[in-house]
Amino acid sequence: MPSPYRALFAAPGSKAFSAAGFLGRMPLSMMGIGVVTMISQLTGRYGLAGALSATIALAAAVAGPQVSRLVDQYGQRRVLRPATLVSLTAAAGLLFTAHFDGPDWLLFVCCAGIGCVPSVGAMIRARWAALYRGTPSLHTAYSFESVVDEICFIFGPIISIGLSTAWFPEAGPLLAACFLAVGVFWLTAQRATEPAPHPRERKDGGGSALRSPGLQVLVATFAATGAIFGAVDVVTVAFAEEEGHKAAASVVLAVYALGSCAAGAVFGLLRFAGAAERRWLLGVCAMAVSMIPLLLVGNLPFLAVALFVAGLSIAPTMITTMSLIEEHVPRAQLTEGMTWVSTGLAVGVALGSSVAGWVIDAAGARAGYGVPAVSGAVAVAVGFLGYRRLKRPARDRGGSVGQHSEREERHVA
Repeated sequence: MPSPYRALFAAPGSKAFSAAGFLGRMPLSMMGIGVVTMISQLTGRYGLAGALSATIALAAAVAGPQVSRLVDQYGQRRVLRPATLVSLTAAAGLLFTAHFDGPDWLLFVCCAGIGCVPSVGAMIRARWAALYRGTPSLHTAYSFESVVDEICFIFGPIISIGLSTAWFPEAGPLLAACFLAVGVFWLTAQRATEPAPHPRERKDGGGSALRSPGLQVLVATFAATGAIFGAVDVVTVAFAEEEGHKAAASVVLAVYALGSCAAGAVFGLLRFAGAAERRWLLGVCAMAVSMIPLLLVGNLPFLAVALFVAGLSIAPTMITTMSLIEEHVPRAQLTEGMTWVSTGLAVGVALGSSVAGWVIDAAGARAGYGVPAVSGAVAVAVGFLGYRRLKRPARDRGGSVGQHSEREERHVA
């Protein structure tokens, strides 16, 4: 690992909370695709599978920011443990219902309960921010976390799809639930690095972080971006099945994440002098353009190459997004702000996976790749329309004076 990354772990406790965060985030890449694989194997209904995966994402979109707002006020330990228990109970209900051929409505109820899962990635980034706020190391830390995210997406689908196809259909979601339990309870046992809560200390009287115009743009754009991810996951599984190699979908999706992982690792070593919002918009455009070759896929090797190239723009865009959140959200609402972006992604994943499932059922997997292409175009449109809002950072975000002055001088220039 390059020295800037090694230097991150000089802080006491950083290795432990990072390891716990890795385990706690594995379900992010395993649960949705695991449910798609499980339901498609048990019932053969991709429409239902996509709708259930969408329900998990939508429920997380509703509950996630509320959980994170409570975390900002009361601390990670007091909030994450009960929220995780609710999610684990619902996951157990989903597995039993699917295994014993229960009614569809009960499957949806259980998936809604799984949505109470906390945004572990936001919790880890908040710990890094508490350690390195106002220093160049924070950019490296955010880059490292994006790499960890992509490692999860490299191995998560492989493990989840592989277990569900080679062992028994419920195996993938079951292991995802186990990772969640171990990761969250290990993380919350580490009190020394837990960010200090901010109970009712906000100048705005405790209003939502989403009132920030800049954060609204980020969330809206990443709702469209999330539709790309959700659609690609579902369509790739169906495409691999049409090609007669359903298990290979996990490898293809891993290649997609590998491209993002490699780009994120390099991006973390770079230092940029220009405006972050310009890099962000460029990244959104790159993600949209990279969806066009998917419309031409004819076999799995070509699909893997196209997805690797598409993945190169993901991590740099996400890293820049986290930096922009720091500029547009008050410090006391940082966890909530990060979770709202995850919520935008979750809403998009829900819509993308659901629409893709319907398109697959109606017209086949190849037609399904039109969904991420359209979603990319929407993301670009929203990004351009809201770009001016991103050039006005929040004055009460709690950042350092030097950070404010740097941006003001840059815009004056």
